[in-house]
Amino acid sequence: MNLQLNGIDYLIIAVYFLFVVGIGFLLKKRIKTGNDFLMSNRSIPLWITSLAFISANLGAQEVLGMAANGAKYGLYTAHFYWLGAALAMIFLGVFMMPFYYGSKARSVPEYLKLRFDEKTRTFNALTFAVMTVFSSGVSLYALAILMQTILGWDFSLSVWTAAGVVLIYTFLGGLTSAVYNEVLQFFLIVLGIAPLVFIGLDKAGGVEGIIQNVENAKLHLWKGMDHASHNPMGVDAFSLVFGLGFVLAFGYWCTDFLVVQRAMISRNLNAAQRTPLIAAIPKIIMPAIVILPGIVLLALQNQFPGFELPKNDAGEVNYNMTLPLLLSKIYPNGILGVGITALIASFMSGMAGNVTAFNTVWTYDIYQSHIKRNASEKHYLYVGKATTVAGILISIATAYLAKGFNSIMDLLQLVFSFVNAPLFATFFLGMFWKRTTGHGAFWGLLAGTGAAALMHGLTVAEGKGGWITNIHEFYSGTSQAFNIAAVAFIVCFIATVGISLVTKPRPDDQLVGLVYSLTPKQKDKAKIWYKNPLWLGVIVLVATLILNIIFY
Repeated sequence: MNLQLNGIDYLIIAVYFLFVVGIGFLLKKRIKTGNDFLMSNRSIPLWITSLAFISANLGAQEVLGMAANGAKYGLYTAHFYWLGAALAMIFLGVFMMPFYYGSKARSVPEYLKLRFDEKTRTFNALTFAVMTVFSSGVSLYALAILMQTILGWDFSLSVWTAAGVVLIYTFLGGLTSAVYNEVLQFFLIVLGIAPLVFIGLDKAGGVEGIIQNVENAKLHLWKGMDHASHNPMGVDAFSLVFGLGFVLAFGYWCTDFLVVQRAMISRNLNAAQRTPLIAAIPKIIMPAIVILPGIVLLALQNQFPGFELPKNDAGEVNYNMTLPLLLSKIYPNGILGVGITALIASFMSGMAGNVTAFNTVWTYDIYQSHIKRNASEKHYLYVGKATTVAGILISIATAYLAKGFNSIMDLLQLVFSFVNAPLFATFFLGMFWKRTTGHGAFWGLLAGTGAAALMHGLTVAEGKGGWITNIHEFYSGTSQAFNIAAVAFIVCFIATVGISLVTKPRPDDQLVGLVYSLTPKQKDKAKIWYKNPLWLGVIVLVATLILNIIFY
């Protein structure tokens, strides 16, 4: 599949690398304290935070992974957006951002300390740190296989070169540099991938060609959800709605500091609330850019030779190569350079987002809390920069672990089920039940994470898991992740409630601004509908429901 790029293709890629590094150098002089480096001093305008919010989630694992799932599962993959994103983003903007922003917490773990106690914060900080570098490594792996397959670059050379570029601009400009690059990367991803969809769709014969050449089971959202064996995704309606739509979706969008951080650096509370709601509008349109290529490939496979996906080392169809294969077959030189640059941009976006979230949590929630409490801002600036280097190096190591999965989105959903699923139970109870205690939260999180590990060790999906014994086999890795998430949430919820009932809660006066019932409600002073988070949420909700009905 290796391509012969010409001068214009290499020039486009080179200009992009120079541009992102240049942003880091331009912002370097503004970074004087740890707060500047790690939190952008809460000075980023709304339109920037909104685009950065969606772009931080639009990494290579999503661009490559959702195209892979489009080929593997068809239109069912859109559930990750219309069920697994939009509703949770509305909830975050309307209900949860007032707590995050109003508490002045610098991170999600720090909010947990304010609401519960230090041990709950530390446990979440450690699990989140592991998850971010793991996710960052997946981004790195995704880019490396792209470079290896399309450009013929050595895998290790690709990993180290790309990681070096991310290191330079995040080391120089911190979170501000990452955020401004994420905005650039958002437009590059859309402009680089959208033509692929149009050209591929035209080659496949348009919508009629898709309908005639793709099996009907992969062209619906909800049909066949009565049983896991009746749909390509291998899930039933309950595990989909509860596991993905509630636990994983709300667990990721409402508690994952990677995305929440983009709203927390807004200039005021109203902007912080509107950030995820404005981001939800392009989010519900993104399936047309990132999922449709996989469905187009399925149609082209039945019409033209040469569109078959390669096998991985285990002999399985490597769905991760869906987008690289389409790029190699459809794009001419020049446009090919733009398409490859778009994928590089998606990698940069995902990796930088994870690394900047990692260095903030490590510096504030682990180093400052347990190693050196009262150091100067200059000291924490140096710690943040050192942590950035460490995060990049660990990401390089985890990139090599991602080779064993034929769909990187399956791998990521599994990681999220371990970390975000039990965490959402803790947040849900903590924000809406003032009786929740610190002991309940900590031991509930521990129980939920342990339950996830136990269930993974007792079940198998596509040859993975079952490291204890095999008592059940799921139809797909996605189904396994959804069910593990559901179990982790339920166990955490029950354990937290039970332990909270037998331990002493904090007095009400210490929970003002941290619990819904004890927090003064915000009033809309502007009286302008498009500045009201509730109305924006209603618009997104209606649009999402319409899309689900159309593609039923």
